[in-house]
Amino acid sequence: MAFSLFLILISVLLGVAGELLLKSGIDQVGDLKLNGVSVAAHTAWNVISTPRILIGFTCYGLAAITWLIVLSKLDLSYAYPMLALTYVLIPLAARIFLKETIPPGRWIGIVVVVIGVAIVAWYGRTE
Repeated sequence: MAFSLFLILISVLLGVAGELLLKSGIDQVGDLKLNGVSVAAHTAWNVISTPRILIGFTCYGLAAITWLIVLSKLDLSYAYPMLALTYVLIPLAARIFLKETIPPGRWIGIVVVVIGVAIVAWYGRTE
């Protein structure tokens, strides 16, 4: 069970890293313009040639592979709610690394998610 929880954490952290990299990468690219075929092609090239975006997608791929390992070991009804940790870690990481502001209402929601994940983790154990 402990190893499975560790794998969930790895999957979540890879997902968080992927999301941060995608956001910082798309901030480098700028606003996506899709009007006209040549503009769309140029925009697509800018997106897929941005290293942070490529690394972000790689993180997502590794998160998915790790998640498959988790699913082979745990019930989906137990494991899936643990992914809600991303709703906690992404805003925290965005605040730290991207200097985003988190309003008070969002902090309340984050606390509610933490409580929910703790309940699932504690009462959902099937040892």
